[in-house]
Amino acid sequence: MEKRNPIILIHGLWNTSSIFSCITPKLDDIGIEYFAPTLEHSFGMTSITDLTNTLNELILEKYGLEKELDILGFSMGGIIGRYWIQKFYGYKRTRKLITIGSPHKGTLIAQFVPKFPFRGISEMKIKSNFLRGLEKNDFFLNDIECISFFTYWDLMVFPGWWTNLNFGEKISVKVYKHRNLVRNSFSIEKIIEKIMT
Repeated sequence: MEKRNPIILIHGLWNTSSIFSCITPKLDDIGIEYFAPTLEHSFGMTSITDLTNTLNELILEKYGLEKELDILGFSMGGIIGRYWIQKFYGYKRTRKLITIGSPHKGTLIAQFVPKFPFRGISEMKIKSNFLRGLEKNDFFLNDIECISFFTYWDLMVFPGWWTNLNFGEKISVKVYKHRNLVRNSFSIEKIIEKIMT
């Protein structure tokens, strides 16, 4: 079988790396290396910048500066992955970015959360300075295969289609809870299919 890139699995807010426990056995079965660190979100008080800095340190420690990688992020993890690609020259070594239920355009739920002390959550407000900065620099993703998974019935990132990037492939899956995007067997099958292609 063709040797595939290691894939970095980035969890979201109120999760740990265990959120991927239905996906990682499938990756083991097909022989794809993965790295799924747990980041300390502090209930949304840690900024996305700080979370991304931590992720970068962990990636450098494990893979160095040059090894080609794929990135998969669930929920806020997709935003962290997208920012890592832009900020830490990840665009030079990333082949594929898969985001799953990630609030690329913000979410109505974050609108009601104060910036202090919940900086991380507030960065996911609709039209936040942080998200506008990401969008402004999306040219860094031009040479990366980008795939957005979403559900119209997502009540965590609402409305659900706001999880889509403005470009790349968009895949709707019929699941009824945010976390089921990475728990539902049909959804997992589609995700694994896109990891392998």
